Amino acid sequence: MRRTSTAHTSSLVASTGGEQGFWPSYADMMSAVALILFFLMLLAYIENIITGNNLQNTQEELETTQSQLSTTQADLEDTQYQLSDTQASLEITMKQVEQAENELNKISIDLDEAQTTLSEKEKEIAAQDAALADQKALIGEQEEYMKAAYEELLAMRSQMQTIAVLRLSILEQIRDSLVNVMGDSAKVSISDNGNIVLSESILFDVGSSDVKAEAKPALTQLSKVFTQFLASDDNAKYVDSIVISGHTDSTGNDEDNRVLSTDRANAVLNYLLAANYGQLDSYKQYFCAAGYGASRPVESNDTVEGRSANRRIEISITLKDDTVMDIIDSYLDMDVPDVGTDTAESSDTTTAAGSASSSTTGTSSTTKR
Repeated sequence: MRRTSTAHTSSLVASTGGEQGFWPSYADMMSAVALILFFLMLLAYIENIITGNNLQNTQEELETTQSQLSTTQADLEDTQYQLSDTQASLEITMKQVEQAENELNKISIDLDEAQTTLSEKEKEIAAQDAALADQKALIGEQEEYMKAAYEELLAMRSQMQTIAVLRLSILEQIRDSLVNVMGDSAKVSISDNGNIVLSESILFDVGSSDVKAEAKPALTQLSKVFTQFLASDDNAKYVDSIVISGHTDSTGNDEDNRVLSTDRANAVLNYLLAANYGQLDSYKQYFCAAGYGASRPVESNDTVEGRSANRRIEISITLKDDTVMDIIDSYLDMDVPDVGTDTAESSDTTTAAGSASSSTTGTSSTTKR
């Protein structure tokens, strides 16, 4: 500054001294300019140094940043790979989810169908329960009916047994009475069809329809037995007819045999009605006679024994069909509970009753032989 002042003074001196004083001032000025330039260059240098340092730092930072960028890029690539894997896994998962949703839909549909089926089954079960309750009620009614039917059947059986016992009883009485009188059980028997069979030899001579004298006591006793039997209303109500039937062997012609067998049957019947002062005549409406000739043999006519067996008088007691049928009808007329659709049970009951009826009718038919 001092120099500046000096220069300024010299300038002033030069200006006062003329031309020689101008150049020193110019030198000073150039020095000042050089000095300024120096300072500027120094500043630029310093600035360059600072800028270089900054540039180096920036370069280092840039390298660091690039390194970080490389690392980040590598990380980004890894992340992209992971993202790709994740997307692939996500796609697989989405497919699995879609499959699961489809399966879930199917399960839902199946569940709806199962619920519908369950609802229908519940309705069926409810209907079956109702039907079961109806069946139980029906079974109760059937049990009551069967109990009543069983009691009726027992009563019917008792009545039928009474009839059977009654018929067998009179047949046995007839047989025993005749045996007691004749003293020969071989000439009197009860056949398989339930008839009293009297051998022709004890009643008639060969070819004759006149009752032998030795047979009359037996027939008299037979008349007493029938009179006592028919005198009881409990017995008579079951009797339809008492048939005296005559039978011959095949010897001779058929017409003669039919006439002979009929005459013999009538001879026996007439004697029964006249015996014991005609006591049996009051019950003559029960009696009839029939002759069958040789049409109903019981043995072969090829032997003497067979022909002897075929020559016979049979006494059969025919029970009233009405009486027997009344017993059966009383059983069949029982109130049968409404069985609805159980027609099989009703059919079985009807079949059982029909069998009983057929059996009874068969017995009666057998009796008439």
